[in-house]
Amino acid sequence: MTERIIPIADARYHAAVPPVPDAPAAPVGHLEDARGRRLHDLRISVTDRCNFRCTYCMPKAVFDKDYRFLPQSSLLSFEEITRLVRIFIDHGVEKIRLTGGEPLLRKDLHRLIAMLSPLRTARGAPLDLTLTTNGSLLTRKAQALRDAGLQRVTVSLDALDDRAFRAMNDVDFPVSDVLAGIEAADRAGLAPLKINMVVKRGVNDHEIVPMVRHFRGTGHIVRFIEFMDVGASNGWRLDDVVPSADVIERIRAVFPLDPIDPNYPGEVAERWRLRDGSAEIGVISSVTQPFCGSCTRARLSTEGRLYTCLFATGGHDLRALLRGGCDDAAISGALAALWQSRSDRYSEIRASNTTDLRRIEMSYIGG
Repeated sequence: MTERIIPIADARYHAAVPPVPDAPAAPVGHLEDARGRRLHDLRISVTDRCNFRCTYCMPKAVFDKDYRFLPQSSLLSFEEITRLVRIFIDHGVEKIRLTGGEPLLRKDLHRLIAMLSPLRTARGAPLDLTLTTNGSLLTRKAQALRDAGLQRVTVSLDALDDRAFRAMNDVDFPVSDVLAGIEAADRAGLAPLKINMVVKRGVNDHEIVPMVRHFRGTGHIVRFIEFMDVGASNGWRLDDVVPSADVIERIRAVFPLDPIDPNYPGEVAERWRLRDGSAEIGVISSVTQPFCGSCTRARLSTEGRLYTCLFATGGHDLRALLRGGCDDAAISGALAALWQSRSDRYSEIRASNTTDLRRIEMSYIGG
């Protein structure tokens, strides 16, 4: 038998330490990159571990029983995360999304949420504080998360059919438990929930219309995401992508749709409403309709590497500054310089000699 070797970019222990400017300027609550895109969203991975082995994210061929996850000492503490969030807020961040791996595997995560929820944006408004989860632990943790100040959750759910769902998570986890978690989150007030479905041709695309039908009338928002070439471990092929335009046409054939304006500039989802008002849906089209030109998101890995693109090949070690004695002004200046020099646009140039790049795995910096 020929052994399958999948090269992945393991950047967890190697990242450049960003230089600190000699005289960092004070933040003004607004920061733009080299293409005029403001810094608005920060996605924070709180763990690199997950209890699922979804084939498009953490396939067993790579993330097996011998895979070495990060030791606890490498992870940013809740205090370090909160310190960095304050600095990001000073530069205009208004939305924080906690991700993983599976973030609910991080012990006492409600403590971090309680530390972040009182923070205010540079304009004095409450932070938009959310979390993305596979839903497997929501039944037990939803109320504690809400009590700590979490506002909303997004649940990844790739199929309603139990057989298909178990095949996709590859750990034989039943879909009924995720649906129970969604109900628990709704009861706790973590609403409106967003339900994210990654669509892969021939695997779960038959579930598109059933997903809409199931969540009609619940107030939850279903979003369909094109299968993306994040990292190198998911076996991505363009033939596996179901274009968002096709998703919309499949839904429109059953439920008449009307377009909805975006909630804010840079929102990644194209929004639609069922004409009878019973549901909102969204599509995220980073393969067929790249939105690099309006991307406002930075990503922080669980051990403090900053990534300025989901498809990045390398990061910047903010933990080294945190633990090296730098004060907030120095870290703020380093962050500002990084963002101001940002010119990432991977999705726009995907077809231009990018297929061999060793990109960071999605499980490492969150989706």
